[in-house]
Amino acid sequence: MKRIPQFAATGGLIAYCLLPFAWMVISSLRRPADQFSNDPLPLPPSLDNYRAAFDPANGFAKALLNSLIVAGVTTVVVVAVAALMAYAIARLEFPFKGVILGFIIATAMFPGITILVPMLEVIIKLDWINTYQAMVLPTISFALPLAVWALTAYFRQLPVELEQAAQVDGCGPLEAFYRIMLPLAAPGVFTTAILAFIASWNEFMVAASVVNRKDTMTANVILSLFTGQYGFDQPFGTQMAAGTVVTVPLVVLVLICQRRIVDGLTAGGVK
Repeated sequence: MKRIPQFAATGGLIAYCLLPFAWMVISSLRRPADQFSNDPLPLPPSLDNYRAAFDPANGFAKALLNSLIVAGVTTVVVVAVAALMAYAIARLEFPFKGVILGFIIATAMFPGITILVPMLEVIIKLDWINTYQAMVLPTISFALPLAVWALTAYFRQLPVELEQAAQVDGCGPLEAFYRIMLPLAAPGVFTTAILAFIASWNEFMVAASVVNRKDTMTANVILSLFTGQYGFDQPFGTQMAAGTVVTVPLVVLVLICQRRIVDGLTAGGVK
């Protein structure tokens, strides 16, 4: 009986978080004629909104591929660079190490909008407008600081004796890192990769600023440009369908990998 309030509060919080997503899915399954209905279930259900979302005129399928390319490349680069930086900070002794780590994490506290104008000027001078690198490089700079911070904490809690034993067996520092420490840090690396992928998949500001051709836009940007049948009506159902397609893979990914994500986030919290 004492836990009933706790269960009720937890259930209420879960419902509060899931209700907007559930309503998006329900709205995406309504017929276009019923798109403003308030019925709790789509009766009868329809896939018309999904067919409209993937209409070639919208370019949504190509935008999904663009989002996957940008998010995938960003994740790979962030994890590779962050792992090396975090390992060096966790294991090497050099002057001002604490200051450098503090500066790295401080860069993540600045709103992205504050660097948008100078970033856009650099991209224009490099003639990178409507290119993948114009979206990937700024997104890397946003995701990298938190990745370094998280992996530094993880590497610090790994026993240094393992590296010493590997070096006694003939491994150099880099070989000990790749052969011994990196596999042991797999939960932290995996968590960092998931978080970096989600952040880059959801990125909108940069993608909306550096691309203006439909064939190079990401899914989030294309979704914001959806128009109705006559150009001035609101394609509510189509937007809900596209939003569901963009969101569901992330939800499924997190549900499948939730145990490893929790392990990675909590590692290093207790010695």
